[in-house]
Amino acid sequence: MQSKISSFFKTPSHSSAPKSADPHPIYDDLFGGEVYNRKEPEIRITYQRRPPNPANSGSDAGPVGEVPKRPDLEDLSSETVPSLSRKVLNKKRSYAQFHLELGQSDFLLRTCTTCGFKYAAGDEGDEKVHKTFHKNYTHGIQFKGWRNEREIQMPGLKGSRIILVLEDDPAHQRNKVQEVVKMMEMDLGEEWIFCKHCKVYLFLESQRIAGCLVAEQIKKAYKILSSSKSGGGHRSTGTKDARPNSTTLQFGEVIFQREVTRKATPDTSHKVLEGNLNGAILCEEEAVPASCGIRAIWVSPCNRRKHIASHLLDAARKSFCMGVVLERSQLAFSQPTSAGTALASTYTGTSSFLVYKATDSDC
Repeated sequence: MQSKISSFFKTPSHSSAPKSADPHPIYDDLFGGEVYNRKEPEIRITYQRRPPNPANSGSDAGPVGEVPKRPDLEDLSSETVPSLSRKVLNKKRSYAQFHLELGQSDFLLRTCTTCGFKYAAGDEGDEKVHKTFHKNYTHGIQFKGWRNEREIQMPGLKGSRIILVLEDDPAHQRNKVQEVVKMMEMDLGEEWIFCKHCKVYLFLESQRIAGCLVAEQIKKAYKILSSSKSGGGHRSTGTKDARPNSTTLQFGEVIFQREVTRKATPDTSHKVLEGNLNGAILCEEEAVPASCGIRAIWVSPCNRRKHIASHLLDAARKSFCMGVVLERSQLAFSQPTSAGTALASTYTGTSSFLVYKATDSDC
């Protein structure tokens, strides 16, 4: 049994494949009929291993199914190949307010009739700034107080106080004064209200600066002439055959009244405080000694008619000169406006109060 199996798997020697015979000689007539053996050229195919993928540095082979990139596309820069925009479009609708220009005088900027502030109507930022400025102008600049204040003790002030600021006070106090002065310049004019040596009185009420008075040291002042002295009297004759009034012109039953403008006659005893005669203040030629000059006084619009200006003038009379309380008639005013003239006449009790020029001050 064993012999039969082994003989079955045994390969006979004569079963090997016969070797191929040599190829037949090829006769070439070009070389004189010599016989030579010509072999086919050998073709070798080589394969180059693909470089590893940088993303998969741990493995030698690249990811399965990855298609190799063409070298000509890899060398192209990002500038030549357009990239897809990743910007997400905002689909939310905008409901911005637009305006129509129909010839409005204040189309670009609107001017507030109360505070004079110019702002762009409809702009949220400008509206907010105007609201803050409008409240500071009408009610007074917001002020919470200082740690070291020079308060002037005045009777009759309920919940209010008056503080004095001098030129050698801290910078934050002088900066607050400059802020108030800018608000005063809107009503009284620019670049003349405040100087270095002035004393500033601030009236504080409800944590706001409701009024301000600027006083300065002067040497002389002039007494203003009352309207009865400066104006010419009416002169009439007692004769019956006097000419009719020349200011009337009659055509039949229609009578017209003409307006007469009288020219001021020069007088050597009068001195003009201002340069023009239109609204000029006439004062006496001879100067009188004076020490306290009221350079400017201002009260916020919503706090007027509350005697705040009178309280500021009382504080100036009491504290301007050390140890001396000045009389009301000893205060001099600097080129008062129509409202300032009314205040000075009411406060001093006479229309012949003292005035002074800017050249008479120590500033």
